[in-house]
Amino acid sequence: MTTATPTALQRVMRLSLISQIAIGLALGVAFALIAPGATRSVALLGDLFIAALKAVAPILVFVLVAAAIANHKHGQPTHIRPVLILYLLGTLAAALLAVLVSFAFPTTLVLDAPAATGNPPGGILLVLKNLLLSAVSNPVKALTDANFIGILAWAIGLGVALRHASDGMRRGLNELADAISKIVHVVIRFAPLGIFGLVAATLGETGFDALLGYGRLLLVIVGCMLVVALVINPLFVFWKLRTNPYPLVFAALRGSAVTAFFTRSSAANIPINLEMCRRMGLHEDTYAISIPLGATINMAGAAITISVMTLAAAHTLGIPVDIPTALLLCVVSSLAACGVSGVAGGSLLLIPMATALFGIDADVAMQVVAIGFVISVVQDSAETALNSSTDLVFTAAASAAATGEPLKLERA
Repeated sequence: MTTATPTALQRVMRLSLISQIAIGLALGVAFALIAPGATRSVALLGDLFIAALKAVAPILVFVLVAAAIANHKHGQPTHIRPVLILYLLGTLAAALLAVLVSFAFPTTLVLDAPAATGNPPGGILLVLKNLLLSAVSNPVKALTDANFIGILAWAIGLGVALRHASDGMRRGLNELADAISKIVHVVIRFAPLGIFGLVAATLGETGFDALLGYGRLLLVIVGCMLVVALVINPLFVFWKLRTNPYPLVFAALRGSAVTAFFTRSSAANIPINLEMCRRMGLHEDTYAISIPLGATINMAGAAITISVMTLAAAHTLGIPVDIPTALLLCVVSSLAACGVSGVAGGSLLLIPMATALFGIDADVAMQVVAIGFVISVVQDSAETALNSSTDLVFTAAASAAATGEPLKLERA
């Protein structure tokens, strides 16, 4: 009896998801190069993939966090504190790196860009006020608007309230979380097609011609992000695990950073990161909370963007900047970034607040924001990739250090 030879499609379907995404990425580049005028015909694949991720992410986070807290047994560790410490230290380290690189390689801007659209926050107090108002938002509105700060607040409250509920109620919540997770698995299986559509559409519609004039600025921003991803994050992982950090770092870059780069949405990448955590065998009570929390507060990429763009504006205008003032800029910007997480171009909209520390006029600051939107094709993608993959790296490192269990990286 002879066995049928598998078709090319069957061979592809037997590959790992990461390999399939790599194939989709390569095909998207090839399609944009061969037929740039036809890329709009496949853009729908990318739009549908992002829309599906954004649709499922809010309810997934809400149910997972509530279920994790409701079913948490007294005395059972969640290991959240070490993750939060890593988030804080990682963001501050990224901001410090951006300041040092901006002084070592000062960049200047051509401040004749048109005014950018958007409503930048007026100051740190207003940003913090908006943050608190988001936390007490109507739960239905929070789910509808994908307000993850409000979603986390209500999920935590509901989870605490249900800790003394009947076993049947808590089991039902767990089963609901499992059912939604299965839907997420189906959505993620379409990632290769989604990445193909996103890459083809991005290269076909925008290309990189507009970025050539800002090559030095982009080099500084993306260079800082690469140093954080490949040097600073591994140092934090080594500090926690005392083992070679790069298998974990590269697994996170393959599994999380690639999709985050093209979706340009930390919220859309939450299901991807949760699935990666499950494959790594991490503690569910840890990653069910730390991953959505990281998408809200872990802003290493945003700290780099704000610091570099603001100091570039100061250098252009000839404003002297001392180290203490620059460090204050990093701390304020890093804290304020939480208030605009999940907003498209959120880190760019914080630039007017940051430049105000140096007395830069609001009209000039908005020109800097406009330049930011020009380079956002690369800047925002790289920023999201760094933020999202760092959530995964720090969660895995803290969880493995606390439990002593090896990471199942071969499954990730």
